[in-house]
Amino acid sequence: MAKIETQMLKGTLDNAILMIIAQGETYGYALLQQLQDAGFGVIPEGTVYPLLLKMQRNGLIVAHRHAIATGPDRKYYRITAAGEAHLQAFLPQWKQLTTAMNRLIAGQEG
Repeated sequence: MAKIETQMLKGTLDNAILMIIAQGETYGYALLQQLQDAGFGVIPEGTVYPLLLKMQRNGLIVAHRHAIATGPDRKYYRITAAGEAHLQAFLPQWKQLTTAMNRLIAGQEG
C-alpha cells in the first residue's frame, strides 16, 4: 500500500483519531496500531501526540493516567461531549466530500 501524503492526512487525521477514541478509551500506542490497521499506514508518534495535545486543549478529549504492572503509567484518552458534537458536525461534511470525490474518480475511470 502506498504511503498517504502528509498534506492529505493533515486535515483528516485528527478526526480519524477522534473517531477511534469515540469507540472507547485508548492510549497512544494502541491508537497508532488502530490507525495502521485501518489503512493509514505507519503514522509517526511525533505526528499523533501533538494532535492529542491539541484535542485536549480544545476540550475534545480528556486524558488520565492508569498504572500498569509491566511498566510506566499509561495515558488513556476519552472523548468529551464537545468531541462527540465535533464528530456529529464532521461526519456529514466528510460524507459530502467523499461522495463528490467518488463522482470525480468515476468520471476519470469511465
